[in-house]
Amino acid sequence: MISSNDFRPGVSIEWNNGVWKVVEFLHVKPGKGSAFVRTKLKNVQTGNVVEQTFRAGETLPQANLEKSSMQHTYKDGDQFVFMDMATYEETTLSATQIGDRVKYLTEGMEVNILRWGEQILEVELPNAVVLEVIQADPGVKGDTATGGSKPAIVSTGAQVMVPLFISAGERIRIDTRTDSYLGRE
Repeated sequence: MISSNDFRPGVSIEWNNGVWKVVEFLHVKPGKGSAFVRTKLKNVQTGNVVEQTFRAGETLPQANLEKSSMQHTYKDGDQFVFMDMATYEETTLSATQIGDRVKYLTEGMEVNILRWGEQILEVELPNAVVLEVIQADPGVKGDTATGGSKPAIVSTGAQVMVPLFISAGERIRIDTRTDSYLGRE
């Protein structure tokens, strides 16, 4: 159990038949009446965000989330197979379970899988990945880093906006959280 006074960004609670992560919180002590905690909660399963107010000191069950390090070993049709790095057990996930992060997933990549009981909630990729550009408009002499951007297709099939001087065959670093170009590798 966790008290609403102990809420911090990133704390996970079991509330309203699901797992919710505290995104923002504000402890309010009005001049008249009792204190309360105003929160913004994100449902880990669906991604919905709600604002909720709790009494100060109200206790809620804390979600017991388990994070395990796994390696993406291979793709079997439209299923992705992961191997637990500690027990060597294999887990198969579909593209819908992984979500939009699947566009940066490569074989051999180590990811963190977040579980609540037996249910897989989230697949966390590294913050940055290095991928090869397979398709991009050719660069033109005089293109600069601040001169604009163009779309490029990387080896996993994802489309990323890159500077004009990037051409096919180059390896680039991409931020998986913001889908943005970080630099050449």
